Amino acid sequence: VQLQASGGGLVQAGGSLRLSCQASGGTFTDYTMAWFRQAPGKAREFVGAIRYRGGTTRYADSVKGRYTISRDNVKRTVYLQMNSLKPEDTAVYYCAADRWGILSSIADQTQYDYWGQGTQVTVSS
Repeated sequence: VQLQASGGGLVQAGGSLRLSCQASGGTFTDYTMAWFRQAPGKAREFVGAIRYRGGTTRYADSVKGRYTISRDNVKRTVYLQMNSLKPEDTAVYYCAADRWGILSSIADQTQYDYWGQGTQVTVSS
């Protein structure tokens, strides 16, 4: 499975961005898809995930209510809609895929076998 993330950019605080991650190879509906992010000098952290077949989503507390993850199985793409952005959301955002995926481990990055290249999101104050 290859993942290609896009949609990052520079936005003012309070603004919105939508990230996309297109997958190639594999059976897309078999994969739980997730977004992680890594800010400068910090460890990579979980942002949100959507289970295979799109039934269940989970979010980090820091983004709950502001971010929405969705998937289009026909387009083999997962999206991250980010609203009410804050300067602390500045990071490189990565998409990741885990075949099937266990709900209890959905935020555990070690469960994800495939990673995209990352896309930079910068939020100015």
